[in-house]
Amino acid sequence: SGFNSIGHMDTMSRGRHQIGHYKEGEEFIQNVFHVLSQIFTGKEKSNLAICWLQYEISKVIQCLQTKKKKKLKAQGRKSKKLAKNFLKAPDNRNNLSLWKLYAYLEWLLGNTDDSRKVFDTALCTAGTGGLKSAQLCSLSLLYAQLEVELLESIEGAVTSRAVHILTKLTENGPYVPYSGQVLPVNVLKARKTYEHALQDYLSKTPISDQDQVNDTDQLVNLVGCYALFQYLTVGIDAAVLIYTQASEKLEVSGSQKCENTGENFGILNFPTALEAVTLLHTNLLRFHMKISVYPLNPLREALTEALKRYPSNQSLWRSYIHIQRKSHSASKARRFFDSVTRSTNSLEPWLFAIQAEQMRKKLTEKVQRADVGEIHCTIPETGLTNRIVALFEHAVQSENGTHCPLLWRMYLNFMV
Repeated sequence: SGFNSIGHMDTMSRGRHQIGHYKEGEEFIQNVFHVLSQIFTGKEKSNLAICWLQYEISKVIQCLQTKKKKKLKAQGRKSKKLAKNFLKAPDNRNNLSLWKLYAYLEWLLGNTDDSRKVFDTALCTAGTGGLKSAQLCSLSLLYAQLEVELLESIEGAVTSRAVHILTKLTENGPYVPYSGQVLPVNVLKARKTYEHALQDYLSKTPISDQDQVNDTDQLVNLVGCYALFQYLTVGIDAAVLIYTQASEKLEVSGSQKCENTGENFGILNFPTALEAVTLLHTNLLRFHMKISVYPLNPLREALTEALKRYPSNQSLWRSYIHIQRKSHSASKARRFFDSVTRSTNSLEPWLFAIQAEQMRKKLTEKVQRADVGEIHCTIPETGLTNRIVALFEHAVQSENGTHCPLLWRMYLNFMV
């Protein structure tokens, strides 16, 4: 999401306590933000506000993950105050990206109704850009995604709030908040509009580099909205089909660019769009598997293909590890990690390979100690320990690994 958290190592746990943000690191970051906000003006100041809010949201997410209710309450109050102050500034009143983050913050804090009000207000004031407006698409997509996550099952989703949001987006008129029903005729019209809009984008050739950046952003949001709309009104296969079409087209565009210019011009924009589309695809498959019965193979294949192409994408690796935990055979995953680490200089495959083995070790120990409390099992699990040490050894010998403090700390932590 365009920022890194400094001053905390969330991969380490110290006894029962998860290491959070350090006071000094936190003070330093806040000082930097305060100083910069006095220097910047106009567009830069708005972009800084977006980064600042994203950073605050990262802290809220961390409180949610560590289940610290008291800290979450205090952090929530601080973050909301900051967001409201940003939106009071005259320059930011129509900034949809800030409205989007504020609504997301309210949602994370569990204030679903307040969050909906913020989303609705933002959509009502956003004007009538429809599918042509990248920010409007992005806002509607997040709103619909959050609403979909509340659904128990996909049956009856055609009249849900998410479908209302995605249908209204295609109408180019002023937004009307959800009243509890969606007309079938509107759903049919919306499907046609999405179909034509996607065809237009996929057949369009951008004039300048800047156009291309805007177009790829817009294309990702459009594909996301259309696929989610199809998922809710038709089913998972219809959604997957759209992701496949968009990916194929982006791959072709990317390779044509390289041939035409004699250099890898596509790296600038197309792989980012392709990566974003792949991420939307895998996330939807994961969600669908959570609420209904669906085979694991399509998700596994999509992830392995994507990771060969984007070996440093952490979200994809997290999903991969998550699904591999469900399978009892580790050999497939090990072979895959091995092939990826050989073909790339990125450090992420090493870090996630180590994490996967450590999870496996934890699970094995838990099973072996099931009935006897904390008494260590008589047969120690040395195989996994040796494997993890070997992975650490190989990782710290790689060029990037040698200079990675996190990797060394994890290694020391494991040896202790």
